[in-house]
Amino acid sequence: QVQLVESGGGLVQPGGSLRLSCVASGSILPINTMGWYRQAPGKQRELVAAMTYAGTEKYADWVQGRFTVSRDNDGAKKMLYLEMTNLKPEDTAVYYCNLGRLLTEVGRHWGQGTPVTVSS
Repeated sequence: QVQLVESGGGLVQPGGSLRLSCVASGSILPINTMGWYRQAPGKQRELVAAMTYAGTEKYADWVQGRFTVSRDNDGAKKMLYLEMTNLKPEDTAVYYCNLGRLLTEVGRHWGQGTPVTVSS
């Protein structure tokens, strides 16, 4: 069984920054991909960024350098981070951590999400 727990969301002003964290524990395969997705009210869940266990990254086109994904594979628990800068009101969403196998597909394991609100 796999557990994903996100943290770090909150309220931030436009132009501000936040760092999201996700800790993955349980039966995690050595070859895996962890990623961040988000879902805004009334919209579909979409990819933000993802990274394989080997460090290959993938970003949504709209990120345009504002966000950086990173991970720490040391230890039994795997960590995934999302450094978000120059946040905009349209970044307001619930951000979810995801764990799967390949960079080209959505994994089947999800966290409970952490809300991010960008507002003045």
